[in-house]
Amino acid sequence: MSVQQFRLPDVGEGLTEAEIVTWRVAPGDPVGLNDILVDIETAKAVVELPSPYAGVVDRLLAEEGQTVEVGSPIIAIRTGGDADAAPDAASPPVEEPAEEPAEERTAVLVGYGVSAQARTRRPRRATPSVRPADPARRPHTSRPPVLTKPPLRKLAKDLGVELTEVRGSGPDGRITRQDLLDHTTGPAPVTDRRSDERLPVRGVRKATAAAMVASAFTAPHVTEFLTVDMTGTVEFVDRLKQDPSFQGVKVSPLLVASLALLDAIRRHPDVNARWDEENQEIVRFADVNLGIAAATPRGLLVPNVKAAQTLPVRDLAVALNELAATAREGRTRPADLAGGTVTITNIGVFGVDAGTPILNPGEAAILCLGALRRMPWVVDEQVVPRWTAQLSLSFDHRLVDGELGSRVLAHVGRFLEDPLWGLAMR
Repeated sequence: MSVQQFRLPDVGEGLTEAEIVTWRVAPGDPVGLNDILVDIETAKAVVELPSPYAGVVDRLLAEEGQTVEVGSPIIAIRTGGDADAAPDAASPPVEEPAEEPAEERTAVLVGYGVSAQARTRRPRRATPSVRPADPARRPHTSRPPVLTKPPLRKLAKDLGVELTEVRGSGPDGRITRQDLLDHTTGPAPVTDRRSDERLPVRGVRKATAAAMVASAFTAPHVTEFLTVDMTGTVEFVDRLKQDPSFQGVKVSPLLVASLALLDAIRRHPDVNARWDEENQEIVRFADVNLGIAAATPRGLLVPNVKAAQTLPVRDLAVALNELAATAREGRTRPADLAGGTVTITNIGVFGVDAGTPILNPGEAAILCLGALRRMPWVVDEQVVPRWTAQLSLSFDHRLVDGELGSRVLAHVGRFLEDPLWGLAMR
């Protein structure tokens, strides 16, 4: 039997690091080939890592909440001669520690004593500073992991504090240093003085910040605006909701805006392109991989529908709904975040009328859909109430000039005013 290290792989395009979110296993647990070991958060998505070995978990080499570089070992697994997978030659065996008394080798959770009960949390070696706890207070197997940073786990260990008894006041219930101190000494007296909060920048937020800075200071942005009579779109959406073939499918103005942009690109394919600085070329994409900006608890994600121009209306509606659902649930695959060619962002859902969106790197245009509002509108020389919205189109002025950008935005507006006309012209 030997001990094999599993090193953090590159699960995305050029991934350099990832954060350990949740361990699915603990030392002593048996694992099979391709069993899920851990959830990690990359700059693009939360990803499950399967086991490359069959055997028994020897030890966890990274803490939950710890950021680990690609290639660093994160777990050690004891494998036997009948293991389902051969050890990775590039992963050297872990040196076994010298023989120790059984009681000293017993791993325990910080803040808990040695117990014969099954362990449900990441164990650690017992030390004299760890305060034994009543076994009845051990966490249940379904209890979520305590969220805090590794240095604070050590502080809790030194203070003899059980982290499961501490109420976290940080983001997502994370335990802060002050939470630990308040738990041991009681809360500090209330004063008028407030302290600033510092939040670490990582994961999706870190990647988004880098991408937006690169785009804003690389591509010369131009944004144009257009106010549109959306009454035809609202009526078209209502008709689709009554159509038996759309039963069970969510239909919204975003679907019609997607159809409008796809039709505009069909007529003006030069907007579905990117600027290749290295080769001094304009690359016109063969397919329209339509990105939809989605606000999620993890930050801004822009998954895309591959070859959206080939999909019938119902299939496009289903694809848009699936992208939004998986993004909100944190299940977006890295492949769905890569390869976008043009993007739509719908800020209208937040009650905002218009904005100047920043281009996704590697794209030439992004369409922004504002809030639907009932406004007075002139129809046949009469002022009548109509559904209206503001559109804004940002584009890369290196490859999209003012005329092309204006034609694209005008066509999108014309389509939204009369979707039946737009579909008849496809």
